[in-house]
Amino acid sequence: MNSSISNEAFVLGCSAIGAGLAMIAGIGPGVGQGIAAGQGAAAVGRNPGAKGTIMSTMLLGQAVAETTGLYGFAVAIILLYANPLLKKL
Repeated sequence: MNSSISNEAFVLGCSAIGAGLAMIAGIGPGVGQGIAAGQGAAAVGRNPGAKGTIMSTMLLGQAVAETTGLYGFAVAIILLYANPLLKKL
């Protein structure tokens, strides 16, 4: 029995695996933002007068951290729907 895989099927399968791996990039920002929020809450508890400064710094840091997850999501969407590798066949 000859079970060969076409080039197109192979590229689509590898693209799906790559998209899944790209979505692992969402774990880091989630953990980092959770730690930042916890530390921000603790800092406000210690010094309530600096709430505005602490919150703005924390939110800026979380926005920067979120870009990593968004880049991973964008790569996954491109691999799943645009399939740039199919054009190379």
